[in-house]
Amino acid sequence: MSKMLYNDQIMERDNVIDIEDRGYQFGDGIYEVIGVYDGEPLMMDEHMQRLERSARELRLTLPTLVSDIKNKLEKLVEANGLVEGIIYMQVSRGIASREHGFPHPDTSAVTVAYTREEKRETSLENQGGKAVLTDDIRWLRCDIKTLNLLPNVMAKQKAVENNAVEAILHRGDIVTEASASNVFMIKDGELYTHPANNYILNGITRRKIIQLCDELNLKVNEQTYTVNDLLNADEVFISATKLDIIPILKVDDHVIADGKPGEITNQVLQAFRSLYQKSVKNKA
Repeated sequence: MSKMLYNDQIMERDNVIDIEDRGYQFGDGIYEVIGVYDGEPLMMDEHMQRLERSARELRLTLPTLVSDIKNKLEKLVEANGLVEGIIYMQVSRGIASREHGFPHPDTSAVTVAYTREEKRETSLENQGGKAVLTDDIRWLRCDIKTLNLLPNVMAKQKAVENNAVEAILHRGDIVTEASASNVFMIKDGELYTHPANNYILNGITRRKIIQLCDELNLKVNEQTYTVNDLLNADEVFISATKLDIIPILKVDDHVIADGKPGEITNQVLQAFRSLYQKSVKNKA
C-alpha cells in the first residue's frame, strides 16, 4: 500500500503534510472512509455526496469535481492492488499562516488519500460483541464529517480498555450513536435509531440499512430512545463502513435479551452482505 493520492497526483507515500496545513493545526477539514470489497469500492457515490454536503456546511471549496475525486480514488485502489480494505480520504482548507479566520480566498484546499488492507469482521458479525456506555461530549454539528474527532477517540479508548467493540454515546438519557458507528435497537419487531439531525452522523451504512429494511418489510423508527430502552431492547446492533453490522450482546455489565445475536439483526446482516456480493458479481 505504498501509493497515496495528494491533490491530483498518485505518488509514493512520503511525508507530504505541511506544518501549516489547516487540517493539521485546526482540524479544519472533512473526510470519508469507503469500504472496498474484493477490489470494488462500495457505495462510492453516496460517500461523494456526503463529502459535498460536509464541504458546503463548512464553506470549504473542494479542489475539483467529486467525479474527478471518485475517479482518482478508484485508480488509487487499482495502483495499490487493494482487494479487501478501506480508502481513507480527507480535504483540508489548505496551507496558510496560522490564523483562526479563513485564509485568503486564493488558498487551495488540500486532498490526501490512501488505502489500507482491512479484513471483514466476520467473526464479530456472526457472534456479536460488547459495548460500553459513555457521555456524548462532542460538539453540536455531529452531522458534518469533520476531522475533529478527539471526543470520539476518548470514547473508543474507553471501549478498548474494557475489551468492548464500541462505546455507545448518550446525551443525558438519550442514546445518540457510538464513537465510530451508528446504533440500532429492536423492540417488538421494530427497529429504532436516532433521527438524522445535528446530533449524529448520518452513516452511509445506516442509510442503506434503512433502505434494506423497507425492502424486507421491517419498520424503522427514526426517533430518540433512552439508555433504559436500549438496555431492555430485544436486539441491539451497530453499523459503520467496513464494520458493517455487529450485534451487541452486552452493554457494560447488562446482557441484552438472551445474550445472543437476534433474528432480525441477522436478517439485516444477510441483506447487507448480498450488496457487496452482488457488486462483485456484476463487476465480473
